[in-house]
Amino acid sequence: MLSRTAENLYWMARHIERAENTARILDVAHRSALLPLDIEATEAYLWYAPLNITGCAEAYESRYGLARNDAVTHFMTFDAENPCSIYCCLKAARENARAVRGAITQEMWEVINATWLEVTRRSQDTTGDGNADFFDWVKDRSHLFRGVTLGTILKDITLSFIRLGTFLERADNTARILDVKYHILLPSVTDIGGAADYYQWGSLLKSVSAFEAYRKIYRDVITPSKVAELLILRDDMPRSLHACLNEVEAALSQINGGSGHEARRLAGESHATLHFGRIDDVLLQGLHQYLTCFLDTTAQLGREIGQAYLSRNHLGRFSSMSKVA
Repeated sequence: MLSRTAENLYWMARHIERAENTARILDVAHRSALLPLDIEATEAYLWYAPLNITGCAEAYESRYGLARNDAVTHFMTFDAENPCSIYCCLKAARENARAVRGAITQEMWEVINATWLEVTRRSQDTTGDGNADFFDWVKDRSHLFRGVTLGTILKDITLSFIRLGTFLERADNTARILDVKYHILLPSVTDIGGAADYYQWGSLLKSVSAFEAYRKIYRDVITPSKVAELLILRDDMPRSLHACLNEVEAALSQINGGSGHEARRLAGESHATLHFGRIDDVLLQGLHQYLTCFLDTTAQLGREIGQAYLSRNHLGRFSSMSKVA
């Protein structure tokens, strides 16, 4: 496979996953805005969370100033000047797919192209209504693309690069969501067990489709340590760090290029840490420190993948973990 083809497949998958994750982040922010949060400057504090998760708080502030519901929502959905917006992610996904029309199936192309045409139409809708419906639609289109991909494409190196991009992006986003939201919610420890605390942590779990899984596994009140365990170490939770690294390591093993030794080594090392890790050790180290280390490793892994397999070395969206303002 040509390196430029591998690059387009890899980034097509990353951008689609990124659009879905941005929709998830904004959906939970809108839901959380309906709940009480007993701190000063509640709206700004709440709406900095999605900006910090996606690493674009500085770009937002330079244009809009203080974080507000309507401005943050527009910036992260339809702003053509924000490369992290849903609009720009889906545009980039389509451009990458168009460049590899011969490597993907007709059904995959039709899903991506139709999604782009619809998001273009919605971006021109000035009514500003239906945010929740739009976020659900973005998630549904991402799910549809993955289902069509698995149902129509040959299980060869093409699929391996798509899986690699999907799950590396998913691991990055899960770590960021957990780190930033954990930082916001943990100061409310005195309210553990209360209604507001339950709904806040429940919203965090729902943002990564883990609420039902939590109730099934733990059958208990929602506690920070168990949320962290579920989203970091459980390999049966589809969006956990452990599950994502299972897929990343498997994809790299199937690609198995002669120049990808360092990428495979980093993936294997990170996977082993998750496979044999214990939540008590994670919390003893400090969750923020642990997740920051994981994100640094993920960023380095992305660079190694770029150097080994892709035609250009994309550094991606983030260089370091942003902190909550």
